[in-house]
Amino acid sequence: MNLYPLKFRPIFKQTLWGGDKLRRLLHKTLAPENAGESWELSAEQGHISVAKNGTLAGKNLDFLCKYFGADFLGEKVYASTGAKFPLLLKFIDASKDLSLQVYPARNPAQPHSHCGGKTEMWYVVQADGNARLFSGFQEETDKSQYAQLVQSEKIMDRLGAYEAAAGDCFFIPSGRIHAIGAGVLLAEVQQNSGQSYRIYDYHRKDLDGKERPLQVELAAEAIDFAPLEDARTHYVARLNHAVPVVQCPSFTVQVLELQGKMTRRLKDQGSFVAYMCVKGQAELECKQYALPMQMGETVFVPAQCADDILLRASHARLLEVYI
Repeated sequence: MNLYPLKFRPIFKQTLWGGDKLRRLLHKTLAPENAGESWELSAEQGHISVAKNGTLAGKNLDFLCKYFGADFLGEKVYASTGAKFPLLLKFIDASKDLSLQVYPARNPAQPHSHCGGKTEMWYVVQADGNARLFSGFQEETDKSQYAQLVQSEKIMDRLGAYEAAAGDCFFIPSGRIHAIGAGVLLAEVQQNSGQSYRIYDYHRKDLDGKERPLQVELAAEAIDFAPLEDARTHYVARLNHAVPVVQCPSFTVQVLELQGKMTRRLKDQGSFVAYMCVKGQAELECKQYALPMQMGETVFVPAQCADDILLRASHARLLEVYI
């Protein structure tokens, strides 16, 4: 079987806070009511993405990683993670405020370290007026103050709160307290590992009428309390250039503002490449195999094909993701 660019069937997640933007703005007509997430590329057990185009249609991501190995994932990625897809790519529609969370860093000295660390990034696709994102503390805070703020339900007032607008980008390393506010539609790239500690959830009740559990004390051991002047990742998009917005050991994300044609040759990275379309429409051609993509779609390019990528668009914006 020859490798070529692939699209995967979205995996939809109904949530207590989901809305209708996945259908209304991202053209995901099969999204159910209150769909909060569309998992674009996932190898999480029980939620493994399935290819939907070409001769590999029906094969899942786990099988493809194991069968093709380094040709699929890239030599450097395969040497590091083995036949396991290391990322989770998704779109998130928050019609209501999401809970305040933190991801613990990997620390073998702690009893919960088997969960490992997790790093992620957000790219805002669309935001309603006054929609906000929360990231990090805006002033000095210690564990004692943190506990009091959670107890008094004033913890959100201590965080950095940022009005969200299309194109905004935030990097969320392990240890950084964070939350997505109501009215934000975003693309998220994260490590497919780790555990989240929920700190505050607005007394929200699940379908059984029970408040969701919190992990306030565990979170206190994971949080980086250092204040941040500005948690945004600042960049300036350039027409037909790949502009880096996040570069870390877990992944690289670049913004491509595309008009006309653009060639990408990334085989030397030793990694697969994924493109998330966050604005407009485009076409990707690789190994004489062409795939259209519109806002809300994701295309996966196997590492074997990553030196021969041609992108075309009248005007589109893509996120380019690789390791």
